[in-house]
Amino acid sequence: MELDIVELSRLQFAMTAMYHFLFVPLTLGLSVLVAIMETVYVMTGRPIWRQMTKFWGALFGINFVLGVATGITMEFQFGMNWSYYSHYVGDIFGAPLAIEGLMAFFLEATFVGLFFFGWDKLSRRAHLTVTWLVAIGSNFSALWILIANGWMQNPVGAAFNPDTMRMEMTSFFDVLFNEVAQAKFVHTVSAGYVTAAVFVLGVSAWYLLNDRHTRLARRSITVAASFGLAATLSVVVLGDESGYSASHTQKMKLAAIEGMWETHSAPAPFTAIGFPDKEARETHYAIEIPLVMGLIGTRSLTEEIPGINDLVDEARRRIESGIVAYDALMTIRENRDATPAAVRETFEANSNNLGFAFLLLRYMDDPREATAEDIARAADDTIPGVAPLFWAFRIMVGLGFAFIAVMAYFFWRSSFCQQSYPRWALRLAVLIIPAPWIAAELGWFVAEFGRQPWTVDGVLPTALSVSHLSVQDLMLTLAGFVTFYTVLFIIEMGLMLKYIRKGPFQDVEETEAWEARHEHRLRTHDGQGPFADPEYAS
Repeated sequence: MELDIVELSRLQFAMTAMYHFLFVPLTLGLSVLVAIMETVYVMTGRPIWRQMTKFWGALFGINFVLGVATGITMEFQFGMNWSYYSHYVGDIFGAPLAIEGLMAFFLEATFVGLFFFGWDKLSRRAHLTVTWLVAIGSNFSALWILIANGWMQNPVGAAFNPDTMRMEMTSFFDVLFNEVAQAKFVHTVSAGYVTAAVFVLGVSAWYLLNDRHTRLARRSITVAASFGLAATLSVVVLGDESGYSASHTQKMKLAAIEGMWETHSAPAPFTAIGFPDKEARETHYAIEIPLVMGLIGTRSLTEEIPGINDLVDEARRRIESGIVAYDALMTIRENRDATPAAVRETFEANSNNLGFAFLLLRYMDDPREATAEDIARAADDTIPGVAPLFWAFRIMVGLGFAFIAVMAYFFWRSSFCQQSYPRWALRLAVLIIPAPWIAAELGWFVAEFGRQPWTVDGVLPTALSVSHLSVQDLMLTLAGFVTFYTVLFIIEMGLMLKYIRKGPFQDVEETEAWEARHEHRLRTHDGQGPFADPEYAS
């Protein structure tokens, strides 16, 4: 029953997180793309760029509202479904979430209103400032949330206090500049930029296929392809940085992603394809590329990457050390006012492994009673699901390289082929619209599933983090969340498709005034000179 509660709690949070992340990446990317388009409008004064800003901004607004609605629920889940986790590490985890709400979310939400209702009330430059503040606020929200999540992956800047039985922050600077958090932030944000670029590219391609709004579509493709090419290349580079970080912060996750059961002599090969078998502790039919994994994971030719079996042996040793820490902790709790100094010294010497002793609480009430078989079983629990991680990572990486090819092709056609695009390429751009969401969800699956069995890596097992709820409560709320979020997703898709079919809003008065001014310039210069615009000259 206990394990059923744990699995249902994990499933509920996973479902709400995956629904929420359907909206987040598009919000991150569209906010920046819209700001770029409005910047061009302010610099040139051309109404087509204002039209583009308003059109893509409307789609951003629909997505933003539903992203907020699904995101707020997740923060409440920490108290509802993960109450012991909130109690145990709330002092550290709660700080970046609070800052996100105060600094980023309110900034973003305030200026979103000004963006939509300030077109006729603010000057061009003032409105452009508002638009960029919306984009900055969106990215700041991601920063603080990923700092919180990065701490769960690599819990630095904190220590366990045996007197309060809680984790306490020792250095906010270390939490803020956690290498995992910083790598996750830039990688996640870049993935959001790719998502928005593919979305804008695909919608614009649909317009061209149907011979609608071609002026807007061609310019949008140019912006999306340029922005998207830079974003896709940065995703690959920043993904490499995440792999390097995992090689010394989450070794088991990296080994599971590679299906690497035994430690290879340096430099380790990269397994391009294979079939991991957890029962046999072997990856069948593996096709390996020499040297690559060693270079990615260690950036050297001499440093080894440990395999899963060696990491299980290390976990067994850490569990034994954690039992010593647990025994000392129980003594401290029983003698709070007169704990011998030697006991506290013993605890401090082994406290970094206390979380590994907690793995035994899944099987018994007192880890000090564990047998060698119990310790071995708990050590085996540190192996996440190897096959799902192995394939999820490779599908994600394959999609990433496909995005590079697509963006490079459209960038070339936009820059050197007078914005002419074959119909097959336009159809492909429409078909791949869902692909970046698939890649993003797989990326989060690798990050979170690969951390198991830990809620906070090496500190707090997932099995200890849940609230005392019944299976019936969890089943009911899980069904409710899935139903409600599915309805929200259908509503969002309906609104997005409605506005895409409707097309951009036409600023008739501004367009006529701009064309009247430029018609005089074109007549004056006979279609030539610095003021000539080929689009209107034709």
